[in-house]
Amino acid sequence: MAANDPRHILDEGRMSVRQWIVVAIMIALNALDGFDVLSSAFAGPGIRKEWGVSPAELGVVLSAELVGMGVGSVLLGGMADKFGRRPAMLLCLAIMAAGMWLATTSTAPMILATWRLITGLGIGGMLAAINAVTAEYSNKKARSVAMSLMVIGYPLGATLGGIVAAWLLRDGEWRLVFEFGAICTAVCIPLVYFLVPETIDYLNQHRPANALTRINKTLKLMGHPQIEDLPPVPAEKARTSVFDILKPGLVGTTLTLTAAYLFHCITFYFTLKYSPTIVGDFGYSQSQAAQALVWANVGGATGGFIFGFFMQRFGIKGPTVIMLLASVVAVAAFGLGQTTLTGWYIAVFLTGITTNSAIVGCYAAFARGFPTHVRATGTGFVIGAGRIGAVGSPLLAGALFQSFGGYQEGLFVTACIMAVGSAIGAIAFMTLKLKD
Repeated sequence: MAANDPRHILDEGRMSVRQWIVVAIMIALNALDGFDVLSSAFAGPGIRKEWGVSPAELGVVLSAELVGMGVGSVLLGGMADKFGRRPAMLLCLAIMAAGMWLATTSTAPMILATWRLITGLGIGGMLAAINAVTAEYSNKKARSVAMSLMVIGYPLGATLGGIVAAWLLRDGEWRLVFEFGAICTAVCIPLVYFLVPETIDYLNQHRPANALTRINKTLKLMGHPQIEDLPPVPAEKARTSVFDILKPGLVGTTLTLTAAYLFHCITFYFTLKYSPTIVGDFGYSQSQAAQALVWANVGGATGGFIFGFFMQRFGIKGPTVIMLLASVVAVAAFGLGQTTLTGWYIAVFLTGITTNSAIVGCYAAFARGFPTHVRATGTGFVIGAGRIGAVGSPLLAGALFQSFGGYQEGLFVTACIMAVGSAIGAIAFMTLKLKD
C-alpha cells in the first residue's frame, strides 16, 4: 500500500532539485508578500509629509492591507482547499499586482487605504496557499527546514525591498515604492504558472477525473517513481469538510493557534509598521528611517533561519514559547529609545530576531496541526483571525502615541503595552498539542 501511496513516496523519498525549486518559489512569493505588506511602512514618512496626516490617520493607512489580509486569508485560503493551491496563488498574484499599481494613483489617504485593502486580499490568500504548498512538496525529513525557509522569505523580501525602497525614496517620491512592488508581483505570475504544478496531496485528496495522470506527471517531474493506481480513500476522509477545523478533534487546535497568533501579531506588527516613522521622528531622514525596517527584517531572516534548525532538533512548541517570551523583552527594550542611528538599528535587529522566530514557529504549527483537506483553510482561518491583532496593532499604537504626547514622549509606555501581546501568545502556545 505504501508503495502505491504518492504522499508516502514524497514523505520518505529524497528531496529532489525540482522539489527545492518549488520551495524556492514559495520563498520568493513570501518575500513578495513581505515587501508588499511593509511597502506602506516604507512609504509612511513620505505619506505623512505630503498629506500632513496625524499618527491616528497614518494608523488607518498602515492597517488597511491588514484588514484585506484577514478577509483574504479566510476567503481565498478556503479557495486553495476547494479549487487547488495553484489557481488560488495565480488569482492572488493578479489581485496583488492590481492593488499595488493602483496605489500609485492615490491622491488622498482614504483612496490609498482602499487600494491597500485590495492588495491585502491577495496577500492573505497567498500566505495560506504557500504554507500548504511548502508543506506538501517537502519530505518528512526536510519539512521543518523548508517551512522555516519559506517563512523567512517574508523578512528577506522586506530587507531587499527596503534596500530598494531607501534608494527610491532619496527624492521623497513614495509612490515609486508601490510601483516597484507591482512590477515584482507581475513577474511572479509566469513563475507559478510554469513551474509549480498542483500539489500531489491536493490531487490525492480531491480525486479529479485525471488525478492519477496528473499525480504521475508530477512524480516523474520530481524524480520519483510513478504509481499504477491511487490508494482507496478511507470512508472517514471521504466525509470530510472544510468546516472540520471547527469540529471536535480540531477546534481546540484551531482556537489555540488563533489566540497565539492573534496576540503575537499585535507585538510583531508594532515594530514592523512603526519603526520607520519612529526613527524618522527622532530627526533622521526618510532613507535612514527606511533602513531601520531593513535591519528589523535582517534580524527576522537571521533568527528565522537559525530557528528552523532548532525546530528540527527540539520540536515546534518549546522553542516557539521561548521566542515569544524573548519578543516581550526585545520590544520593551526597543521602547527605551536610542541616541544614535546605530543604536536604533541594533534595537530593531533584536526585535526582528525574536518576533519573526516566533512567527516561524506559528507557521510550522499550522502545517503540523491541520490535515491535508483543511490545511489551507485552517491556515487561512488562523491567519485571518490573527489579522485582528495585526489590524489592531497600528491602530492601538497610534492611539497610544497620541494619548501619551507623540512618538518620542510615549514610546516606552506604548512599547511595553504592545509587548504584552507576545506574552499572551506564549501562554496560549503552552497549551497546544501537536502530533509528530
